[in-house]
Amino acid sequence: MQHFEAVILILAILVGLSAIADKVKVPFPILLVITGAIVGIIPRFPLLVLDPPVVFLLFLPPLLYDAASHTSWHEFKAEMLPISTLAIALVFFTTITVAGAAYYFIPEFSLPLAFALGAIVSPPDAVAATGITKGLQLNRRVTTILEGESLVNDASALIAYRFSYIAIVTGSFVFWEAGLQFLLLVCGGALSGALTGFIFVLMHEKIKRNSIVSTSLTLLTPFVSYLLAEMLHTSGVLAVVSTGLFISWRSPRIFSYQTRMRSKSVWDTLIFILNGFIFLLIGQQLPMVLRDLEKYSFEILIFYGLIISLVVITVRLMWVFATAYSQHIFKYKMGGADFKNIHSERVNTWKNVLIVGWTGTRGIVSMATALSLPLTMEGGIPFPQRSLILFLTFVVIFVTLVIQGLSLPILIRILGVTPTNRSYKNKLELQLFLAQSIIHFIENDLLIHLDTNLKDQVKARYEATVNQLLKEAETENDLAESSEAHRLLIPLAPIMTAEVEISKFRRELLIRLHEDGSFDHQTIKQLEQELDVDDLKLNKVLKREDE
Repeated sequence: MQHFEAVILILAILVGLSAIADKVKVPFPILLVITGAIVGIIPRFPLLVLDPPVVFLLFLPPLLYDAASHTSWHEFKAEMLPISTLAIALVFFTTITVAGAAYYFIPEFSLPLAFALGAIVSPPDAVAATGITKGLQLNRRVTTILEGESLVNDASALIAYRFSYIAIVTGSFVFWEAGLQFLLLVCGGALSGALTGFIFVLMHEKIKRNSIVSTSLTLLTPFVSYLLAEMLHTSGVLAVVSTGLFISWRSPRIFSYQTRMRSKSVWDTLIFILNGFIFLLIGQQLPMVLRDLEKYSFEILIFYGLIISLVVITVRLMWVFATAYSQHIFKYKMGGADFKNIHSERVNTWKNVLIVGWTGTRGIVSMATALSLPLTMEGGIPFPQRSLILFLTFVVIFVTLVIQGLSLPILIRILGVTPTNRSYKNKLELQLFLAQSIIHFIENDLLIHLDTNLKDQVKARYEATVNQLLKEAETENDLAESSEAHRLLIPLAPIMTAEVEISKFRRELLIRLHEDGSFDHQTIKQLEQELDVDDLKLNKVLKREDE
């Protein structure tokens, strides 16, 4: 009953904070962590303990799956080199560096304990990164790299933690065995996730017309993917990411517009609640951890925490700058770009690299991993320095999430970084391409027989759209006329039948563009949502005609 009361109170706090989040101009994850810490010191307030198995099974799979499902496979693949450099190499380098600092500065830490701490605080968090960067209009490549890194690095960090824990318990560590096990876990997790995604794609194709069942199936997918991979002793985290990317790539074909509209509402609500709960619970852990560290002075605890945080931040900045310029991960692709955009990209290169280096926020995976440390070892011996590891983890999360997160918008303003993904221009180009393709379809491939007069009137709307878009491309102004201005007084039955065929053609064309990666992923998704709404309106009109 006490847990139920705590859940209701946390949900009430979450709803209340969401109402004021836009007014206080603070990223929502930061506001939640700070509020959780304040709530944790209120006497007699019912608190929930962050249970690691619950986090790894209940929270992590849907959060990672949602982040992966919003990631473009084409963009992820194009940035595979910087993503893998940050998500694998940097994670292990951070683990080693933090271990060295902890072993040197904290007398109570053995080398295996120091490595365990390094593995715990090494991975930036997907949920935190998305929450911090949302609405900042960062360069699209920067966003892709940050989101891709935070999707993959959890697996690297959890594997590093697993081997450091084995070293603590057994007192031994074999490097070649660890390397082989890492490859098996990573490759096995990716293959398991892809297989799960393929199976669910087949299931969605069979029930495409049932939006309720299809939406429910999307809720089941991340948990099945995670549990199956864990049963096969591979990386469940990487399996969920792989499943999400696979289904995201196939989603335009396997989901009807009803499913997309329904599932978006369901998933937006679910992710909002899960994010809110997890960050509030992270904040609540601090007072409980401090009660077990009374033998340390507050000053020495803060000193330890700031040392580890400083190492984490400095190592990331040094690594990102070194690898960015040695591997040219931000080198601009010259083909098809005008001189103005080339010059802008070159000017912003070091600024974008700095933003990537500064955006290394830690979150739920680090705290859940720290809490998964057992209370006792074999023989009932208390696990050494467990509370201190928890406290240091919280400090790193607080510093990277709150201090770096709050300073990121200020840093962007100081640098004067402008987004170079040209999303407005991309949308204009895609709309123009679609309208011209539809005109060609009406003239040459439309199977519905229309006389010349009706065909010309059907084409007129799209020709007007083309002319308007061409004018807009020249002036870069908003559309001067509403689509209502192009209403045509023509018989309903033939035009509706033609519109159905045109809608099918537009849908198939968007799917092909999505699979080819010809246009920006976010732009295609925006037009897909607009087409979903158009299909919904068209379907309502057709139903009224049938009645």
